[in-house]
Amino acid sequence: MRVDDHAFSEDRERSNWVKLRTLLRVRWVAIIGQSAAMLVAVQVYGLQFETGYAIMAIAMAVLANVYFSSVYPETKRLSESEAFFMLIIDIFQLAFLLYMTGGLSNPFAVLILAPVTIAATVLQLRSTLTLGMIAITLISLLSQYSVPILSPEGVALTLPPLFQFGFWAALTIGLTFLAIYARQVTMEMHTMAEALLATQLALAREQKLTDLGGVVAAAAHELGTPLATIKLVSGELMDDLKDKPDVLDDVALIRQQAERCRDILHSMGRAGKDDLHMRRAPLETVVREAAEPHLDRGKTVIFDVIALNDTVLTQPQIPRRPEIIHGLRNLIQNAVDFAEAEVKIRVSWDADVLNVRISDDGEGFPASVIGRIGDPFVRRRRLTNDRPGYEGMGLGMFIAKTLLERSGAQLTFSNGRRKGQAGWAGQATGGAVVTVSWARSNPTISTPNVDAALGENQQFS
Repeated sequence: MRVDDHAFSEDRERSNWVKLRTLLRVRWVAIIGQSAAMLVAVQVYGLQFETGYAIMAIAMAVLANVYFSSVYPETKRLSESEAFFMLIIDIFQLAFLLYMTGGLSNPFAVLILAPVTIAATVLQLRSTLTLGMIAITLISLLSQYSVPILSPEGVALTLPPLFQFGFWAALTIGLTFLAIYARQVTMEMHTMAEALLATQLALAREQKLTDLGGVVAAAAHELGTPLATIKLVSGELMDDLKDKPDVLDDVALIRQQAERCRDILHSMGRAGKDDLHMRRAPLETVVREAAEPHLDRGKTVIFDVIALNDTVLTQPQIPRRPEIIHGLRNLIQNAVDFAEAEVKIRVSWDADVLNVRISDDGEGFPASVIGRIGDPFVRRRRLTNDRPGYEGMGLGMFIAKTLLERSGAQLTFSNGRRKGQAGWAGQATGGAVVTVSWARSNPTISTPNVDAALGENQQFS
């Protein structure tokens, strides 16, 4: 099953990311700030306003916090409706307090942006839009209706109409911008977190398969000699027991089962890899192993192995790391998916670089997204190209790119030249082309002394 076949919804519930304790602490900070601002305004500057109603507004927030703290544990994660209700309380409490303290003439009116910004990060889009519209409506009402603040001399402190309108416009635009910006950043982080989780799952699965293959290969290697001995001895016993048919049948059965065990182990470890191959293998071998699941899917897969320099003819060996095999496998799978009839895999090397070039004869990458290939969740609905099945170009390519770059590879994505196009030299198939390159000096890919003796087999940890 391909990881990128899973559907991830942008509007999945995200409010359960937030604990009740977080919003309660934010509200306690707001209560302390509101109380301090009111105290300074009255005691230091001598301003006059509806102190009783202002205290009542702050008391409403205190009661709300006490109620939620007593009813729910602070570690509770809020549901969508609960988080929406909490933020609605904050908006109306702040709007009522502003109404009693000068409306938009109060410089602290900018704090009404906070609940909407929080909503953009934790609520679904519909809830965020609802909360935003409520906030804009309240801001608009506060720009027209409020109880003014009076100076110590009894003069109403109000903004000129032009400044009042400018402040309203600034709050409305600021609220919209901050909500969109916060939501976009949060969605990017959420998308990347899901994609990285899928990458980790894919790598863990590939690591388990590799470990299992190593255990099977080691078992086949270790049991080969005793099974051969059982077969040899049972054959000699069969020659000596020809006059005892009952015992002869039992010995023949032992020989038959020993041969069956050998065949089973051979088929499970069908590549016949010894310990060296389980750790490192020629570049072509690793690429063929990655391509193996997609060789019989109705498309012709052609391998081209070439040394780019006559002075370096020996094919290099690379680690059989799960991220390399799984990354190449995803790229080859994508090529087979979109090829019309043929996929070409070119393995080349020289003294400095190892290259794996995977090309198909399909429609190629859409020009509109070729610069974003490898980003998670690149979907067909965002494209203008009619490449069939492009919805598969999401997590699969992201996982391949992430895993291969983790091994030190550099990936380039392009489209080949079709026959008859300018620059066509017969080497490209005209479809998508992905080139994976490793520097031979990279310690992740460099080959130690592979000719050294392996020594005795060690237990798998």
